Amino acid sequence: MTEIDLLNKIKINPSEFSEFFKLYYKPIFGYILRRTGDFDYTADIAADTFLKAFRSINNFSYRGISVKVWLYRIATNEVNLFIRQKKRDSSIFERIDIAENDLFTSYLEDDKKELEAELQKHEQFLLVVRELKTLPVKYQEVISLKYFEGKENKEIVEILNINEGTLKSLLSRGLEKLRNKCNQF
Repeated sequence: MTEIDLLNKIKINPSEFSEFFKLYYKPIFGYILRRTGDFDYTADIAADTFLKAFRSINNFSYRGISVKVWLYRIATNEVNLFIRQKKRDSSIFERIDIAENDLFTSYLEDDKKELEAELQKHEQFLLVVRELKTLPVKYQEVISLKYFEGKENKEIVEILNINEGTLKSLLSRGLEKLRNKCNQF
């Protein structure tokens, strides 16, 4: 099924959003986790990302960007909001009534165990993430999308709504700053 087909199904029947959630939850969760480095904050930010997507998906229309890029934009904005506020928002489970709360909680716990085990194995990765978080947000965004999420320049340009020259400059400067920070250890 294409993104357009899924989008049309959701617009007809909002319960089809669960398919959208299943398709994009893990990559979005992983992206947010690599940006924040904290599982609990990530769970809240991912929940807020999907809640915002759910609330506005009927207004989405293809204008040169895909649903996936749109979702990464929402996630990027939510992470940036978190970074600015540095406080924990209430989770989606406290704000809306979900009939299958146990199912979602179980799903999150499984992901938590799997992702925490992966993070524990990669101490050097954690050092890089910790140092990356000390860089200005503009560098964090491009480095995370390029190297942690494996996005192509074209996708990053769409997600962040910047031109390619700016992207290349931010990547170059950001990587140099990150190398200098990591070489101090």
